[in-house]
Parts: sequence; C-alpha cells; structure tokens
Amino acid sequence: MVTPDSSRSASAEKRLEELGILLLSPPEPFGIHVEAVRTGNLLFLTGMLPSQGREAKFTGRVGAQLDVEAGRKAAHLATLNVLAVARRHLGSLDRVTRIVRLGVSVATSGDVRDQPKVADAPLSCFKVSSEKPKTLAA
Repeated sequence: MVTPDSSRSASAEKRLEELGILLLSPPEPFGIHVEAVRTGNLLFLTGMLPSQGREAKFTGRVGAQLDVEAGRKAAHLATLNVLAVARRHLGSLDRVTRIVRLGVSVATSGDVRDQPKVADAPLSCFKVSSEKPKTLAA
C-alpha cells in the first residue's frame, strides 16, 4: 500500500542506508510489458529477474547450474530490482506503507527441496526486527 505523501515517521530510505543496501538503476524490461501500475493506494509490479540493465546476472536452475547460495543471491538481486522500480514509480520508498504480497518463483531441478531457503533471501531487504517482516521501515 502507498501513502499519498512521505508523511510516515520512519524512513524506508534511511533503513536501506543503515543496512548498507544501495539500489542501482531499475533494470530495463526485457519485453513490452509495463513493470509497474498504480491504482488507488496500491502499486502492482511485474515479476523481476536477477539482472542489471539488460544483462542477466544469474541463469539456470537451483540444483543444476546454481547452488542454493547462488539462488539466494539471485533472489536478493531480483528483490533489489523490485525496490528500485518501486522507488522510480513512487519517488521514494518512504511512501510504501505495507507490502501486501511478495511472490517468489524458484526454478529448480527435479530433486531440489530447498526452495524456501532461496525464497527467504528477499526477506532480508524487508526485515526490520524480530517480528514478521512488514515493510522496510519499522
């Protein structure tokens, strides 16, 4: 959910800085899709790939070409891309009041059962305390 302005007391942008997370420029879409659409106080984003610009940084399946740690790094990079796109469309991540849904797709070989270990990697960008993640800001 998105606030009309950045009137929240806690700052998601400051929290990123405290965590040492630097958002690069949002990646260029690989297709003709629109990467973000805002309706009312909701911002919907398309799925993001672990890319920088138009270059894929990770390719393959976890359990085949990638190990679990590489899968986690790929998921983390895709999450940073989500944040960069949200920032570009909102002007500031301080306008985000709540993440309603975070979907993570993990391509794996048939015998891999570690999908949760990969899918949990993006949560490090959102975790603010020992509570369940809510938003970047406390």
